[in-house]
Amino acid sequence: MKILAITACTAGIAHTYIAREKLENAARETGDFIKVETQGSIGVENELRPDEIQEADIILIAADIRVNKDRFVGKAVVEIPISMIMKSPKGVISKIHQKLGK
Repeated sequence: MKILAITACTAGIAHTYIAREKLENAARETGDFIKVETQGSIGVENELRPDEIQEADIILIAADIRVNKDRFVGKAVVEIPISMIMKSPKGVISKIHQKLGK
């Protein structure tokens, strides 16, 4: 499965980047492709490109702040608090598999 994700916490420091790492590790374990855009205190890094968005199976937004979703119109989007990734990144990915039937 091709997962695109955004992580963003209120301070834009630690949890944003820890969640990215946890998601990348969990996706590696489940055999999924993942690209994670971070929206941290230093701005947007690893920005999701329009062609990547078009090809994605799911957009996962793990954030405690508002994330603009305009570029994801027509895509399946899952929004969760970043704490869910901190606690169980592999569980989140498993739930996405169940939801999509993949």
